[in-house]
Amino acid sequence: MKNVLLASAAVLAIAVSPTFAAAQGAKAGADHSFVKEAASGGMAEVELGRLAAERASSPEVKQFGQRMVDDHTKANDELKAIAQRKNIALPTDVPSKHKALQQRLSKLSGAAFDRAYMKEMVKDHHHDVAAFQKESRSGKDPDLKAFASNTLPTLQDHLRMAEMTDKAVGTTGQK
Repeated sequence: MKNVLLASAAVLAIAVSPTFAAAQGAKAGADHSFVKEAASGGMAEVELGRLAAERASSPEVKQFGQRMVDDHTKANDELKAIAQRKNIALPTDVPSKHKALQQRLSKLSGAAFDRAYMKEMVKDHHHDVAAFQKESRSGKDPDLKAFASNTLPTLQDHLRMAEMTDKAVGTTGQK
């Protein structure tokens, strides 16, 4: 009887382990997806912020762009350190959708640049805040969860600033 119980337990363990491993992999996959999206988005924010600091006509937009460079560079460095400790490969280049946006914005100048850039920053920071809120609530990796929680207030501040600057340069209500 004891051998039957041990054999049953062994069979159950073998049967359950792939399911458990798959579930754990899915959890890790969500965290890894967050890291990669946050890293590529952070790189894009820095590049677009530099562009804004150079090309914007409004002092508020220039200041906002420089803040994006400063804050996202710091967050990118923190995320890079976490990813290295966890052996997560980060993207090395800005994704194509962000490159296309950068190319589109680089063709604009003056008030047209200011309006287009701020419109994108409002949209982008709504997305970022939601992603970081999700990771801070349901992330499985404690370091990534803490990173998301600690970075979230800065992103919320960016969203508020983007909305105020957007309103100041007159894009609110425009399509």
